[in-house]
Amino acid sequence: MKSDLTKEALIQAGVSGHKAGDILEAIGKFSPDQPADRIWSHLSRSVLAPEIPFPVHLLVHRAVFGNWDPSQGPPPAWCPTILDIENSNIQRFCQTLGISPIASLHAWSVRNREKFWAQVIESLGIEFQTPPTTILDPSSSVESARWLAGAKLNITDNCFWGKKDQTAIIFQPEGGSIGRLSYAELDRISNRFANSLGHIGIRKGEAIAIAMTMTWEAVAAYLGILKAGCVVVSIADSFAPEEIATRLRIARATTVVTQDVILRAGKTLPMYAKVVRAGAARAIVVHAGERPAVDLRPEDRTWADFLVDDDRFAAIAGAPDDPINVLFSSGTTGEPKAIPWNHSTAIKCAMDGYLHQNLRPGEVVAWPTNLGWMMGPWLIFAALINRGTIALYYGAPNSVEFCRFVQDANVQMLGVVPSLVKAWRSADMVKEFDWTGIDCFSSTGEASNSEDMLYLMSRAGYRPVIEYCGGTEIGGGYLTGSIVQPASPATFSTPAFGLDLQILDDSGRPADSGELFLVPPSIGLSNTLLNRDHHEVYYQDTPKGPAGELLRRHGDQVERLPGGFFRAQGRADDTMNLGGIKVSSV
Repeated sequence: MKSDLTKEALIQAGVSGHKAGDILEAIGKFSPDQPADRIWSHLSRSVLAPEIPFPVHLLVHRAVFGNWDPSQGPPPAWCPTILDIENSNIQRFCQTLGISPIASLHAWSVRNREKFWAQVIESLGIEFQTPPTTILDPSSSVESARWLAGAKLNITDNCFWGKKDQTAIIFQPEGGSIGRLSYAELDRISNRFANSLGHIGIRKGEAIAIAMTMTWEAVAAYLGILKAGCVVVSIADSFAPEEIATRLRIARATTVVTQDVILRAGKTLPMYAKVVRAGAARAIVVHAGERPAVDLRPEDRTWADFLVDDDRFAAIAGAPDDPINVLFSSGTTGEPKAIPWNHSTAIKCAMDGYLHQNLRPGEVVAWPTNLGWMMGPWLIFAALINRGTIALYYGAPNSVEFCRFVQDANVQMLGVVPSLVKAWRSADMVKEFDWTGIDCFSSTGEASNSEDMLYLMSRAGYRPVIEYCGGTEIGGGYLTGSIVQPASPATFSTPAFGLDLQILDDSGRPADSGELFLVPPSIGLSNTLLNRDHHEVYYQDTPKGPAGELLRRHGDQVERLPGGFFRAQGRADDTMNLGGIKVSSV
């Protein structure tokens, strides 16, 4: 630890002289040879309260780890206690398998893939209408692995195991009050939606788009479509009519579930009008406000008029690899890749939530997102299969009102994107609210900034940020963290369980920094694309692994750090050549 932390520096950072003295006194109780992480754990839990200005937290963290040996890995901002580990889902999972220590779980999971996924299915309580004859079909190839052979299921049967009166969704419109929907109510409404599809002639296997914000109606429609054996086509509410039309055409969807307008940040934005301009043959329209905001075409129906009264429905079973959802890549350099998810993809989502984000029954999970991004479906499956509660805010998350919603909804797992944290920090939006009920954060979508993530941890009285990097074609993450490992801001502490990886340099040799390749098979990995050659996109011309294993292209640049940590370095195809040196845009 550096010894140059002074009372004057702490006062200048924003605390009173009395508080500065308390901090220095707490630090002074530790002998110089005490490990820095032990000193920090005490200070962060007992001294650096959330109401203390963040510059003080940052100053103390830098002082404590000023002489940190980088060969140990990046300095942590949170370390698990014995109680954290004992109460974790990972601990229970490892005890069931007889694995110790916990750190060996990833290695075990990729050496014993079938046993790992079998235990995941048991731990999650996944039920089948017809159980699988085998976890991994031995006759299938590694590139096109066939999981849960012989099984019949509808994954929505596993989304309603919460207590009937337990809250399934807690929601709040911008400027409105909090509302709740129980598991029983969500089940009945999604059943009504499934029955209503049959009433307008839609049959199993047809594609139905959802283009709207993430509301309780969107979740109910999503589950109802899946119950009916149909396929959701995910379309972000931000897309222009031309982009919506492209996705409707690729997925062959004629019916669109949407809303009349979007109410956000005090503005009224068109949504139904964009769907009409996109050429949708038929629309089911939710009113965003108390009254209809637009006139509908004769062929379209309001949400209320569409729903029939029959609230009983037996979900239609299919094979594990039957499609349930078509999602799209960004499409910034051409037509977007259309990536089908299937019933087994949802198990990958739920596993990540169970083991990595440590989701538990009754826990409230918020992640500002929509169904056009993979985190929308991920949130539905990870929360509901783990018997949790989805928290939805219908407005801009970079606002004081959203920060209040996190407090009032008693959110326990908060998902973020780094730019959102940056906005909260720049305006110090969280300072008015109590976020100490949060158990953990999770961050994805962009490269994180370490100071911003330290700020986020500090606002909850120091809880970990589980960094989460993956992709739509993975059904979740490949590089992440866990509640049983130290959390260092803006770094990952483990590959996702059940999925191995290799980092190769430009010559195809193993390296600590380079392009990351996945080592299949795993539940969650895509096997098909609707509008591309799957082999060409992910496998053609990829190098072999060090042991001759088949590698799958993903396209991310990653650095392996000491201590088992990793840092994302952007996309492999997103680099600049500066003076002969390849540099990531990150």
